[in-house]
Amino acid sequence: MHDINFIRKNPSKFDEGLKKRFLEPQSQIILDLDVKKRELLTKSQDLRSERKNLSSEFSKLDDEEKSTLQKKVQNIKVEIEEFENEISDIDSKLKDLLSSLPNLPHPDVPVGEDEHSNTIIKKVGEIPKYDFKPKPHFELGEDLEMLDFDQAGKVSGTRFVYVKNHLARLERAIANFMLDKHTGEFGYTEIIPPNLVRDEAAYGTGQLPKFSDDLFKTNTDHWLIPTAEVPLTNLVLDTIVSEKTLPQRLTAWTPCYRSEAGAAGRDTRGMIRQHQFSKVELVSITSEEDSEDELERMLNCATSILDDLKISYQVMLLSSGDMGFSAEKTYDIEVWLPGEGKYREISSCSNCRSFQARRMNARYKSDDQNKFVHTLNGSGLAVGRTLIAVLENYQNEDGSITVPEVLLPYMGNIRVIKQS
Repeated sequence: MHDINFIRKNPSKFDEGLKKRFLEPQSQIILDLDVKKRELLTKSQDLRSERKNLSSEFSKLDDEEKSTLQKKVQNIKVEIEEFENEISDIDSKLKDLLSSLPNLPHPDVPVGEDEHSNTIIKKVGEIPKYDFKPKPHFELGEDLEMLDFDQAGKVSGTRFVYVKNHLARLERAIANFMLDKHTGEFGYTEIIPPNLVRDEAAYGTGQLPKFSDDLFKTNTDHWLIPTAEVPLTNLVLDTIVSEKTLPQRLTAWTPCYRSEAGAAGRDTRGMIRQHQFSKVELVSITSEEDSEDELERMLNCATSILDDLKISYQVMLLSSGDMGFSAEKTYDIEVWLPGEGKYREISSCSNCRSFQARRMNARYKSDDQNKFVHTLNGSGLAVGRTLIAVLENYQNEDGSITVPEVLLPYMGNIRVIKQS
């Protein structure tokens, strides 16, 4: 949600930010509604004052004068109700308009319509070389009889999979390794959050109302979470926290559910784009002064997982047209997949500043003043895609998978995964 005071003071700057998002100017429409609302408020307040003054004269009047005055007071009451109805309509229009507009890009963000304008920040690690043609993860998993897309299709339809046997344990090992590192080394607090949320929560983080088609809804008017960002960030919904409690760093390993409404025909084979997958999510709640540094810290926490797994990756700064709705600035981490011969996204780390906090009415008290918190979120990492990266980068010519060294404590005595 945007700050109406900022738009009043900086209409051109606001429109320039929208232009970078390839949207038409909106400041004049917003300000016209705002002026109309304030005019009506003034008129309503004037009428309330007049009604109060007239009522104070009531006891001094004779019966005939009282009757006349009562009619006048009643007419004023009707006028006030009409003004209040108009004000309510304008409030609804303002809220609908402001909540439909994305966050404004940070000055560092490259301007561009899509991923082709993203900027490479750094590349880490050597791209592995093989004496054989590396296979994609779905072939490896099917040959091991540990990924079953066919039976999942019969049970649930497309974009689902059964993960079995040692690959199921490997996925669990990956998630537990991530959680242990983020909690033990980086100080995140582990949370087990609800997987179903109400409209208010999905609105607060920006999924609603604009992106309802990307979500799954239950018949109880709950939404299945598309990421743990939603319940974790909403831990500060409608609250005022002490500045002393900031930053709050939260992590959770949850299933995630997405309809992938705009993904028809893309990544139809394998686990890259699923309706159900799991992630270890990172969320930070900070003061307004600390959020930019917190984004860099969060990025380093996420990339450290790939550093420990010894898998090559690159970090991208997303363009204004490729960023998510609520983000002011986003880094994507893309991991090298030998089976595809290219980098694929495995995490996005975003600073939303006060954009989500205004929608959630989430504030902190600083020097007896209430300010909106800043919120950040990132994957630390997507667990299924990390499984893909391990399968493809640690594959052997015979189709077996060597377990990365850092995951061995989570895998018992299993050092190599091979067909039973």
